[in-house]
Amino acid sequence: MQNDHRADPTDGPTLRARTVAGIHDVAPAAWDACAGGRNPFLKHAFLACLEDSGSARPETGWAPAHVLLETPDGALSGCAPAYFKSHSQGEYVFDHGWADAFERAGGRYYPKFVVAVPFTPATGPRLLAPDDGGEADTPRKTLAAAVARVAEEAGVSSAHVNFPTRAEWELMGELGFLKRTGLQFHWRNQGYETFDDFLASLSSRKRKAIRKERREAVGDGVEIVRLAGDALGDGEVWDAFYAFYRDTGHRKWGAPYLTRAFFGLLGERMGEDVMLAMGRRDGRWIAGALHLVGADTLFGRYWGCIEDRRMLHFECCYYQAIEYAIEHGLSRVEAGAQGGHKVQRGYMPMHTYSAHWIEHGGLRDAVARFLRQETRHVDWEAEAIGRAYSPFRGDRAP
Repeated sequence: MQNDHRADPTDGPTLRARTVAGIHDVAPAAWDACAGGRNPFLKHAFLACLEDSGSARPETGWAPAHVLLETPDGALSGCAPAYFKSHSQGEYVFDHGWADAFERAGGRYYPKFVVAVPFTPATGPRLLAPDDGGEADTPRKTLAAAVARVAEEAGVSSAHVNFPTRAEWELMGELGFLKRTGLQFHWRNQGYETFDDFLASLSSRKRKAIRKERREAVGDGVEIVRLAGDALGDGEVWDAFYAFYRDTGHRKWGAPYLTRAFFGLLGERMGEDVMLAMGRRDGRWIAGALHLVGADTLFGRYWGCIEDRRMLHFECCYYQAIEYAIEHGLSRVEAGAQGGHKVQRGYMPMHTYSAHWIEHGGLRDAVARFLRQETRHVDWEAEAIGRAYSPFRGDRAP
């Protein structure tokens, strides 16, 4: 199914925006030329893994409706990963309260339109256009306008752009989208050459605590193994990891979002973008953390275990990620949503962003008032955490 929408930029040829009901309706090379290749979650292959595995499909509440921006001769000028949603699960930008209030007042919040990477709270471009030296604002503005137009013409309550870059967030604010901020905890590489260099930047107490945690993680004969590419094997590793993932999912949100097929496809199609930090004892996998590798960022995504070993979680998710980033010259580690406990391990508060177009005037006004208050709280929280709980020495704080 394809839907056409007029999209007129401020200058240049008239562009046409349309939606397609699956990522395979777009040529991989054309999509990836717009995505830029720096963020693994935006690759055609990653989005295809989600759809082909049955993880992101209409039956799970994620109906693909990717936005394409095309020139008159059909060339792809921009695109955005997008879905009609029948719920708010798997987004990590929480609007359940908005939905509840609107529906109690007699409105219909779902379905809604969402520009996002399913199940992935990682910042990255969302209005995708080829890099032309910084002059690509016109297609991105046109894409943002097209996102709102798709929602309006579909008769849904709202359109949401989750975890865009700050520049995109500012651009959408200029176009009338409501702007929201959130908090995550990221590690920044300050030019460290070794993990010990990183430890040297911490206070003595935090440095000793991390060394103790790392020793405890590999006690009782536990071995930490990193796997990528061909080392991921033909299924045994993914079987073990999927068991870890399901255990965490059942304990945290009730039902895992991703299918076993997703992980197999990810290893098969994007193995070189994967880093699994796995814990093994007596030849048996007991824990693991999945990371994806970007051009300058390591993204931590999923963790699980079959033994209750708290320090193994810190080792696989945080310390192995920091070591990997240092060894490979990456600028930062994004370790996923939430988690104030990350601060004492060197992950400091960072703002995340989302932008929201809301059709109903009353709901829009109410959300705007809420966001003004929420933004003040988020800013205060980020400053307070950084000031009161930073593990870094005063002269080495990032």
